[in-house]
Amino acid sequence: MPVFDFFRKATVNQPSEVKASAAGPVVAFQSSGRVAWSPRDTATLTRTGFAGNPIGFRAVKMISEAAAALPLVLQNSEMRFEEHPLLSLITRPNPAQGRAELLEALYGQLLLSGDAYVEAVGGDTGLPYELHVLRSDRMSLIPGSDGWPVAYDYTVGGRKHRFDVSEGIPSVCHIKSFHPQDDHYGFSPMQAAAQAVDVHNSASRWTKALLDNAARPSGAIVYRGADGQSGLSADQYDRLVSEMESNYQGAQNAGRPMLLEGGLDWKPMGFSPSDMEFQKTKEAAAREIALAYGVPPMLLGIPGDATYANYQEANRAFYRLTVLPLAERVCAKIASWIGSYDSEIITLKPDLDQVSALATERDAQWSRVASASFLTTEEKRRLLGLPAAGGLADE
Repeated sequence: MPVFDFFRKATVNQPSEVKASAAGPVVAFQSSGRVAWSPRDTATLTRTGFAGNPIGFRAVKMISEAAAALPLVLQNSEMRFEEHPLLSLITRPNPAQGRAELLEALYGQLLLSGDAYVEAVGGDTGLPYELHVLRSDRMSLIPGSDGWPVAYDYTVGGRKHRFDVSEGIPSVCHIKSFHPQDDHYGFSPMQAAAQAVDVHNSASRWTKALLDNAARPSGAIVYRGADGQSGLSADQYDRLVSEMESNYQGAQNAGRPMLLEGGLDWKPMGFSPSDMEFQKTKEAAAREIALAYGVPPMLLGIPGDATYANYQEANRAFYRLTVLPLAERVCAKIASWIGSYDSEIITLKPDLDQVSALATERDAQWSRVASASFLTTEEKRRLLGLPAAGGLADE
């Protein structure tokens, strides 16, 4: 169905009274039908910042693997579930993936593109049968006349599949990062670190080129003008350049002595101050990439960083400031979406008491809450994120 026909049909079938955001029509007028592309598209950022950069690769892997490995708890206002269909679904989301693989792919897409999409398969009369993570670079959002999404187009190899989300429970859950200048797509940390990624990659290429030249600085060949000649002829110049490129450049010619004749003299040039500071520039770019992702540089092995007193403190800050906020937001979104299939209000969140990096501060919090005699048992349980007393369910 053409896009314009779809919009016209959706408008005709709307009920007489629809509750919508007052700013929705303005948003739709601004960006209806437009696919938002940043100056650096997702495919390029993924190729240069993740596949082609060790700092970006390690930062994304650390966050996604740590968040995917967090133990999760499912509860409502009255009980905590040891067994639940949602827990079973997340444990075995589809035949090709387990929980860790699905969540790592989900977090990875969110970190690289600012958007993550989860597809629910089945579930017309209950919870979905399977969950699948869709690639964000293949997905485009179709807004309706009121500015809210009415469909998602997933394009692969010239073929397009449309997910209609205008009616009922959407079969696609869109999780996005905050973007101050886009109403429909999220902002990736890789976009914020794009300039630092370019600097770091350029520094690596410069180092590789230096190594290919036997790790020696360049020099100059000086012609002294024998027999009154003022310069080299064109043939002499071409021959000299050809011999230099074939016999004296590259790692295979490292240390090879140079034979000069006819008034030629070699003047080596030492490293300039900018060359000597090049490694520091590369390390500064690496710290900026780590900063954009919220990973302490100490955990990435970047030298010269003394923000944290020790590795343990840096690891605790990594979990508290980066991993947990990301995991809590994603889990809350998935729980709200899946819970709508059977109209159940549930909470899915990381179990902080089982995170080894937070063991010290959790012990302190438990001791502090337990010793507060002015609090009731129910108040203490709420402070610790627990359901009502006696609320443990097996099913």
